Amino acid sequence: MTLRFIDRIWHIRGSLALGPQQTSDAFGRLAPLFGQAGTSHDRTHDTLTFRKKDQAAQDKMSIFDGGVLQIEKGVAGPVLHYHLTSRALLFCFLAPLLFLAFGQITIALGKLDKPSTEAAGKSGAALKKAEKKDVALPQNPIDKALGSPAPEKPKKEGDAKVEAEKKKHSPTTAYVFAGIFAALYLVGRVLEDRLVKRLFKKSLLAS
Repeated sequence: MTLRFIDRIWHIRGSLALGPQQTSDAFGRLAPLFGQAGTSHDRTHDTLTFRKKDQAAQDKMSIFDGGVLQIEKGVAGPVLHYHLTSRALLFCFLAPLLFLAFGQITIALGKLDKPSTEAAGKSGAALKKAEKKDVALPQNPIDKALGSPAPEKPKKEGDAKVEAEKKKHSPTTAYVFAGIFAALYLVGRVLEDRLVKRLFKKSLLAS
């Protein structure tokens, strides 16, 4: 069961019923799909095997790297079975896991650097207590009359360092990319399954 689930991550399987007039010339009707640049294929009486390398983006099956199409006799008549593989789908599946790992590493590094960050914060607090209260920055009388807020006091070096460390060890970016690739995989896995079936059906119906 586990192996079958793993296999479905980047393998697409399906079948199409063939009409009597399509059986003898099914691969002939599908031939234009496998005559694209970067595509090579081998054909026998009932089986077609294809491989793609450096396929062009204009190729309607560019997402697939290879596959096997086979015509078998079913109970209701001949059936075209296809088994296609896609490294692009595999990459989109693995990418979220990679970015999640980056996020966890970032959190771990943040925990390791926490003592030094806390020390910087304490030293900044100690400096605040030791120094006299900061003199308020001068404000233009006109701005004051108009009700403008007073200029903010410059941040202490210790505070700036603590904030910089927090941003440095934030896993947010990694989680965002993980979500993007996860969405790409889910949409691509469902969409490509339907698109390739529609493409085969349209080619088989072409006169």
